[in-house]
Amino acid sequence: MSANTPPVADAVEVHVPAEGPLLPEQAVEAYRRALRRGEDWYDALLAVVARWVAPSEFMDGVEQVYLLGGEAFDWLRLAQRLIEAAGDLVPQAEVERLLLMGLPPRTETEEEFEQAIGPAKYRAHLNFQYGVVVEELLLLATELELLKAGGLTHYGRRNVDVAAYEHVYGKPLDELKALYLLDQGIEVTDEMGLGAMQAFTYWLSKYRLKTVEPARVASDTKKAMQMMARLEGNRARADRQAQARRRAGSIAG
Repeated sequence: MSANTPPVADAVEVHVPAEGPLLPEQAVEAYRRALRRGEDWYDALLAVVARWVAPSEFMDGVEQVYLLGGEAFDWLRLAQRLIEAAGDLVPQAEVERLLLMGLPPRTETEEEFEQAIGPAKYRAHLNFQYGVVVEELLLLATELELLKAGGLTHYGRRNVDVAAYEHVYGKPLDELKALYLLDQGIEVTDEMGLGAMQAFTYWLSKYRLKTVEPARVASDTKKAMQMMARLEGNRARADRQAQARRRAGSIAG
């Protein structure tokens, strides 16, 4: 080393408090340490999720959103973030089942899951399930219905993406986008990431509950749940997110 070369600084150890909230770097380190101690990867994951406090973060210039609108918690997105940071410390086959199909490595009740991540996060998780997942499935089911009727309606693939919104929400997509901009100050654009698209979807779910008659809401929810049943066992989460990304590109233009 030359005299002009600065000494290499020692790696800074991340302080991980034994209890209480964890910031992203602390959460990642806490998860890695738990795995190195031989703790079960899924139990350790839920324990860290319970202590995580950041609603979003930027990684490689891309915003990762875990809490939509301060109300809807995408816990699997956070799980993916922690698991990817853990690398080969986690069993890949079980991890893929969780991230792609939403299946935990063991049978657990909703009560057990709630206890593991805490009541507040569990309520926010339910908001995501009913406000984003169900809404995405409803839009997908409506698109398929329109495609099936394509010979009569003359809808093309791109037009079906757009037409589904008016069928579900009773207003053209452009008007819904304008209402979203007015209400949230956010524009729906062709550069929207998955998190931004899901935030729009969550807003739409609340709009639907406020503006659509209860009988129609119940009918639409049943339709979405039937679509979920059709997708189960076929990497449902990956398929749903792929559809959401496709829809984001279709509707924003």
